[in-house]
Amino acid sequence: MNLSPTPRSTIKRLKDRAATDRAALHAILDSALICHISVVVDGSPLVLPTGFGRDGDTLYLHGSTGSLSLRTAAANEICVAVTHVDGVVYARSVFHFSMNYRSAVIHGQARQPEGEEKLHALRAITEHLAPGSWDHARQPSRKELAQTSVLALDLSEAAVKIRAGGPGDEEEDKVADTAWAGVLPVVQGWGAPVPSADLTAGWDVPAHVSTRD
Repeated sequence: MNLSPTPRSTIKRLKDRAATDRAALHAILDSALICHISVVVDGSPLVLPTGFGRDGDTLYLHGSTGSLSLRTAAANEICVAVTHVDGVVYARSVFHFSMNYRSAVIHGQARQPEGEEKLHALRAITEHLAPGSWDHARQPSRKELAQTSVLALDLSEAAVKIRAGGPGDEEEDKVADTAWAGVLPVVQGWGAPVPSADLTAGWDVPAHVSTRD
């Protein structure tokens, strides 16, 4: 399925970088660990990083019930952004230096799921951050659930923008050939698991941790 842009989710500058396939939106979200929520609190803009999870075309976000920003977000329109930086683009002219990236911006009215959906949302968030952990670790108590706020945001209004490839140098700079040009890729990876200092002896690192890609 394709994205259906609205006036505020239509990419106007560098339209050739816009992705229209909804699968591209899902891929960007599924490979990110944090998102940034934008909300207006007491008349001032506020941007907060937070964990999230996705189930189909619903994005789940969470935080403390004591958070003013989350309470405000639940009653108003919000904007959520996710960005991956894949490389720094070196050009022959500083004007054309850039980055290769994959980004998504979602607009919408958040809602607060309750009951079974709230628990389902927390599972989606946990499994997104640490796959395999929901069934391995203790699940939330009633008290912990009461202290946790969850927001659900529909992914129907979203924009996706992607840049890949080398620099877009001017022809005269290519001819002059006075500077190196190319891409310095950004590579991320997982390190070796570090057991908690208070972990009892005899524990092996669980497969869902040690085999994470």
